[in-house]
Amino acid sequence: MAKSEVAFAPQEKLSRELGAFSVTMIGVGGMIGAGIFVLTGMAAGAAGPALILAFILNGVVTIFTAMTYAELGSCFHDAGGGYLWTKEALPQPNGFISGWMSWFAHMVACSLYSLGFGAYFGHMLSEMKVSLFGLQGVALAKVLAVIAIVIFSYINIRGTKETGLAANLVASVKVFLLLLFIAFGVSKIAGEPVSLKHFVPFMPMGWSGVFIAMGLTFIAYQGYEIIAQCSEEVKNPRKNIPRAIFWAIVIVVPIYILIAFVSIAGIEAEGMPTWKFLGLKKEIAVVEAARHFMPYGGFIILVGGLFSTLSALNATIYSSSRVSFAMGRDRALPHALGRVSHKSKTPQWAIFISSIFIAIMAISLPIEDVASACNIMFLLLFLLVNISLINLRKNRPELDRGYIMPWFPIMPLLGISSQMFLAIYMFNFSRIAWYVGGAWIISGIVFYYLYASQREKEFKASLIVYAEKELAPKGYNIMVALDKPEEVNPLMTIANAIAEARQANLTLLGVVELPEQTPISQGKSFVEEKKRLLQIADKQAKAPVSSLIRVAHHIPEAIIDTVKENEIDLTILGWKGYSQTRYRFMGTVLDSVVKYAPSDIAVLRLREIKALKSIFLPTAGGPHSRLAAEIASFIARNTQATLTAGIVVDPALSPEQRTKQMEWVDKTFEDVDLGEVKLDKKAIEASSVLVGIIQESSKHDLVIIGSSNEPIWRRLFFGTIPKIVAKQSPTSVMMVKKYEGAILSWFKKFLAG
Repeated sequence: MAKSEVAFAPQEKLSRELGAFSVTMIGVGGMIGAGIFVLTGMAAGAAGPALILAFILNGVVTIFTAMTYAELGSCFHDAGGGYLWTKEALPQPNGFISGWMSWFAHMVACSLYSLGFGAYFGHMLSEMKVSLFGLQGVALAKVLAVIAIVIFSYINIRGTKETGLAANLVASVKVFLLLLFIAFGVSKIAGEPVSLKHFVPFMPMGWSGVFIAMGLTFIAYQGYEIIAQCSEEVKNPRKNIPRAIFWAIVIVVPIYILIAFVSIAGIEAEGMPTWKFLGLKKEIAVVEAARHFMPYGGFIILVGGLFSTLSALNATIYSSSRVSFAMGRDRALPHALGRVSHKSKTPQWAIFISSIFIAIMAISLPIEDVASACNIMFLLLFLLVNISLINLRKNRPELDRGYIMPWFPIMPLLGISSQMFLAIYMFNFSRIAWYVGGAWIISGIVFYYLYASQREKEFKASLIVYAEKELAPKGYNIMVALDKPEEVNPLMTIANAIAEARQANLTLLGVVELPEQTPISQGKSFVEEKKRLLQIADKQAKAPVSSLIRVAHHIPEAIIDTVKENEIDLTILGWKGYSQTRYRFMGTVLDSVVKYAPSDIAVLRLREIKALKSIFLPTAGGPHSRLAAEIASFIARNTQATLTAGIVVDPALSPEQRTKQMEWVDKTFEDVDLGEVKLDKKAIEASSVLVGIIQESSKHDLVIIGSSNEPIWRRLFFGTIPKIVAKQSPTSVMMVKKYEGAILSWFKKFLAG
């Protein structure tokens, strides 16, 4: 089949129609909902007057993760939010589970908001003595909840303009009514200073009550997740996503604190402290507080509660559908969920399916335990997102960040520790919530391995479409992955030198990458260019050689499959610099290969080499430097190049200290067979290791550097120093990483992604 005949379907995207104000109001709508109206009474009953402290501390805790969302939301502009970031930064099934948890959390939050709306509207109808189908109490609340779900699902299916307009209107009215409530409360308190007695004792339930109240109301601070979910539909998301996140927090947190303050101080309850009275009133506590100091307060706050729960309902239907849309587009969920309507340009199936689940949960689940499970899920999701930021900062320096978090990595580490603490502490309030949440996570893991992982394998599978002079994997095996013609000569020079010294076999690999929508079987039409590339390399080979071409949807998996199937001992790849492809090692498709391939790795950062006459090896010891020394000696021996090994030293060191430092060079070359190669050992004086290596590199034709001995969470594949050297050095740089074995590699994959 000719290239032009291959079926191709472009990736589906959402249109950008939301401005900064609209997306801020979506976030505000997601924050000011059940958390302040429905859960304030329960939280007051748990913490007492220290509810104010709980709101303040939650505001502090949420800042840590809000900064994370602001940074990641400013550089990733696809629907999916935390799910996509975790999927990008951490190995599976972490990405899938984060999406699974996020989808569940938003759907359960949505059912909570719909029930809050049903309770408030039902209470209003009772106050007005209006009967609806003869229903009352819980039954009436559930029917009204389902009606609200249907209406706002339709609004979301209609399109983002309707969604944004609805969010602006509902959130604006709600904020106005709450400010009115606060104004009347403050006015009464100012006229009756004795009302401050309601804050004594301030912490009747101790810190335990404060932590439970924080866990109960944390859902009220998750609006920045909703803001991130709609990044694909926001105008200029690089700037507007961070702005919307911080604007939403600035609007919401003071409102929460003031509502808690006036609710406790502004009322008198006969025979009991006001916080106990609020706790007994539960979801209508704020309504009862308004009756005490605000003209028509009960009715007005009922209206505010209706607007609040409706706006939160609208926002969470929006965000839950975007998570399932992103997962459907990635084939983690059925692909129908990842389709966009040609008419409305919205993911209508994702909205429809999410809304069905939301309605089922609203009808069947108890509100207190649902709220707790929802909070636990968000806490765990945010924890994963903070871990993802740490990894992406180290692994993806090339990302165009519109906002950069200060005090890194202290802020995300504080977010991780505080969120883990609150999630675990919620076990003291609702064991059922933990059981439900745990069951959902376990079901997600089962679903991943039974369905999603299989779909993932289908789209990551590769097909060998060309193989020539295939060799049995005996002895030492070297694989050269070739992509561009200009890489052939330098990579084959290096491969030949190592193969001669090791008496090794060579495997030449070319990979044809297809869009996910194009069947692998159609790849046979695209192999000619790669075949010519491998034939050129084959002519330069000076060792037994085999060649093969694979067709794949994902290049890293094709390379890793070849390493495993051919029992490769050393994989040699080229790197031309930063790019914007999906799989990145410092911006290229090599990211996953370097981290997960079960072989030694050598990556050449290619600059122009007219003649290879001088090789420089910086070292500070370690197994990676030992492998780099071996490779450097092989290349020097084969090309008659000079070899200089150096270590950077502080100019202020004494002669004795300098001699001690130079011992690392001797240790690096212990048992390395140099043959006729003359080794020049050198102490390089410089203010820093990086400065010294880069300055010295300019005097040589090739730098060979091993993975740095940095902590495991920083040395995710080559480490910080080799990456910066490869980026900034004017000379070609080869970075070498020794395979550390299956156990350590698996541990690093699990820990760091």
